Amino acid sequence: MNYIQQAYKGQLQLWMFILTTILVAGIFIGNFIYFLVANPSDLEMAYDLMKQIPANLSLIMNLLPFAFLLGLLFVLVKFVHQRSLLSLTTTRSKVDFGRVLFSFLMITTYTVVTFFIMYSIDSENIVFQFNAGKFAVLFIISILLFPFQIGLEEYLFRGYLMQHVGVLVKNKWFPLILTSILFGIAHSANPEVGAIGFWQMMIFYVGTGLLLGIMTLMDEGLELALGFHLGNNLIASLLVTADWTALQTDALFKDTSEPELGAISEIILPVLIVYPLMLLILSKKYGWTNWKDKLLGKVTEPINEDYKIIK
Repeated sequence: MNYIQQAYKGQLQLWMFILTTILVAGIFIGNFIYFLVANPSDLEMAYDLMKQIPANLSLIMNLLPFAFLLGLLFVLVKFVHQRSLLSLTTTRSKVDFGRVLFSFLMITTYTVVTFFIMYSIDSENIVFQFNAGKFAVLFIISILLFPFQIGLEEYLFRGYLMQHVGVLVKNKWFPLILTSILFGIAHSANPEVGAIGFWQMMIFYVGTGLLLGIMTLMDEGLELALGFHLGNNLIASLLVTADWTALQTDALFKDTSEPELGAISEIILPVLIVYPLMLLILSKKYGWTNWKDKLLGKVTEPINEDYKIIK
């Protein structure tokens, strides 16, 4: 069974899918609606209010809801859809944490190395603001809570929605594109969207969604996407912050430059150049083949009735 077919291991009634999606994705739906109806001045006021809250407390407030929602998703999958959490995670007999670690190290190494290269070339707008006490608290918060945040986004978009939409439409390309677009929309209320530009940031978010979706379909599991997303968000929290980003933290460095100056080089070019290179690395390491079928092929119900057994 391929990754999307794992959904057939549980109950597939349409009302279950609608209920689970609304309950779990409510925070993203609400953010998008607010982004659509709110005046730019109201959005700016909301961002300014968040800046008044101490950075570590603000981070906790932002991340805690994800822990609750991830738990809710797991409960609904287990007891409403009556399927195992393993089937939501991977086609393998157990979760491959080696894959999680490899993709985590891949993105963290790339981000740290490129940051310090750019810092060595031009550090005029980068301020070193290390405070041992504040950073220690930030590190603990990040290690404890970011796994829930990235877990929810990956299990919801690349996991639950990818699988169930794929079963509904009977193909793989539509859920790949749809979940990537939804992933972008889910981040549309982030302050960097207003600072840099809607379409520039959508290229980044949707492009990142495509990268993670391709990882998931080609590798038949969420492990690589989970590791990549966790590494990306942890580094974003711990390494460098800026006044115009969603993560206001006591990071090691602060970027004081105007956001639009680095939009092309730091946001769009990685999507067009770095992401394909990372996919090439992963494809060589894990022996990916049959790209056309895995990304564009049909989704059919398995013939063997034994797949319905809950593990």
